[in-house]
Amino acid sequence: MEDKDLCLIVMNNCKEFGGKVDKHLMKMKKSKESFILPIDAVRFSDGEGKVKLLASIRGKDVYIISDTHNYSLKYKMYGEEHTMSPDEHFQDIKRTIIAMMGHAKRISVVMPFLYESRQHRRKSRESLDCALALQELEALGVDNIITFDAHDPNVQNAIPTMAFDNFFPTNDILCEFLKNEEVDKENTLVISPDAGAMDRARFLADIIKVDVGLFYKRRDLSKVVNGSNPIEAHEYLGKDLEGKTAIVVDDMIASGRSLIDVAEELHKRKVKKVYFFATFALFTNGPDVFMDAYKNKLFERIYTTNLTYIPQNILEKPWIVAADCTKFLAEIVDYYNQGKSISELIVKKTPIPEKEK
Repeated sequence: MEDKDLCLIVMNNCKEFGGKVDKHLMKMKKSKESFILPIDAVRFSDGEGKVKLLASIRGKDVYIISDTHNYSLKYKMYGEEHTMSPDEHFQDIKRTIIAMMGHAKRISVVMPFLYESRQHRRKSRESLDCALALQELEALGVDNIITFDAHDPNVQNAIPTMAFDNFFPTNDILCEFLKNEEVDKENTLVISPDAGAMDRARFLADIIKVDVGLFYKRRDLSKVVNGSNPIEAHEYLGKDLEGKTAIVVDDMIASGRSLIDVAEELHKRKVKKVYFFATFALFTNGPDVFMDAYKNKLFERIYTTNLTYIPQNILEKPWIVAADCTKFLAEIVDYYNQGKSISELIVKKTPIPEKEK
């Protein structure tokens, strides 16, 4: 496909992020014109909405970029201020696709945080939302799903004939880490906070060339508190932690309580320093739990990304650093647009330089 066919549709929930992606693409493709196609996303006073394209989409290679977890967008519904939910953001993606009326050459949906990714498998009588959402997009004519660090990439089995590419921003996070910290390989361990995060931990450990440790969450399966079984204890599997630096890796920070529990367990084992790596920092209960933990010296810093919304007042805290992933996404879009293999981007690993002895 030619560069002139490329088109970005940046939803209202990620205008700044999408604007940066556009600038990187303009530089990569030596274009003086923006690739962003403007849209008008309207909200009516009863909460219903519509999306209108403000330019032709015919024959374009389209990339819809949406941060479905941006909770900063508000509108008036029946006279009351209402915060847009992930459901509403996802509905706007579908409206955008419908507005194209089948005229696009190819449609790729970029959801850095995969919508409903935590509801990826069914336990007894409950909904299977992520699979259904992907099938909805497939039915609307979407050709590709581009996402980052999916909670369980096996959910792509729901759409076996549609492209689903799951990228890891590990290198971008690691680069920010190396700007601020030093890595002593002999005294550093990457820690998986549970069995589900083991692949992420091993991926990072393979780049740094250090060993991996694992915490197993022993839960009380007879009880359900706030939608999950309460953790009875954290059992540790791995090397001795005394005097070591621990990098705890996970896909997201929701309330943060689980990571703080792991930090407490690490300090019980006489760890020297604790860092958190998380692709998405949601802070669903606010930052207070981390502010208290930082004051109590349970961790040094959180390293995350700008792939989803983080309020500015949190970004200004001394204990958080957000890696900019806009150039990485621009590279991904450029590879797609040129029809190049994306394998090297999926497994992209920047080796840590050895220190001179």
